[in-house]
Amino acid sequence: MTHSSPESLLRPDDEGALRQVLRQVHERSGIPVLFAGQVENEILSLSQFIGMRTSGLRDLRVRADTGLGGRVVSTRRSAGVADYRSARSITHDYDRPVLAEGIRSVVAVPVVVSGAVRGVLYGACRGPEPLGDRAVDAVTEASRRLTAELAVRDEVDRRLRLWQAAQGNDGGGQQGVELEETREIHAELRRIAQELPDEDLRRRVLDVAQRLARPADPPEHALLPRLTPRELDVLAQVALGCTNAEAGRRLSLHAETVKAYLRSGMRKLGVSTRFEAVVAARRQGLLP
Repeated sequence: MTHSSPESLLRPDDEGALRQVLRQVHERSGIPVLFAGQVENEILSLSQFIGMRTSGLRDLRVRADTGLGGRVVSTRRSAGVADYRSARSITHDYDRPVLAEGIRSVVAVPVVVSGAVRGVLYGACRGPEPLGDRAVDAVTEASRRLTAELAVRDEVDRRLRLWQAAQGNDGGGQQGVELEETREIHAELRRIAQELPDEDLRRRVLDVAQRLARPADPPEHALLPRLTPRELDVLAQVALGCTNAEAGRRLSLHAETVKAYLRSGMRKLGVSTRFEAVVAARRQGLLP
């Protein structure tokens, strides 16, 4: 795997996130028909499906302002119809594939990140009874989860681009990176990692953070103290000058919990003050 870009270094395919939320909705709500797609340049490309009987909707490209999905892309708001065939609130550009599926009631919910529609999730059924509030709520909640996931991925990418751009200023290495910016990126990556529901992505974010902290010439045969991830999270915030309360707000921890992690880390590092803990952690390559 190449490490030349943030995407190749860290970001998994967003299609996998779409597929995962659809599966979760299906398992939790039992909605018989689900499909979704990503939006680029106001074009929605349908790519993920559950419960389909035909292939008519596969790879369908939905333009803004056309059909139910295009309306959602344009307005950035959820929309639905109880009877697709007779609905007058949408255009009928895609009647052939939709009606071939026997779809009658359908709801579409946008995935909006930083003001832009990044995808649309659909729930549908074929029976005469329209989708109920519980089904609509399930699709809406899935959209919220996906929005949060994509926002975190975007922030990780942004931080990594800053870091890589700084490295590129002098051909790589720590000399081209402003030390304080590196420390802020390191601390933020560790904070973001704790919010990720994907265990593999969390591990990779923490690995990138640790690469920022690793010294260029680590001492040979050094026996590094085994600090827990949370102890390192707290030390990374303390290294930026945060108080216990400030670190707690950033890490969603109580100030007393932060204090406990800090004491534990200090004990493992063999020091007695916050300042000494940060210095020791930096010397050991645990912090940048």
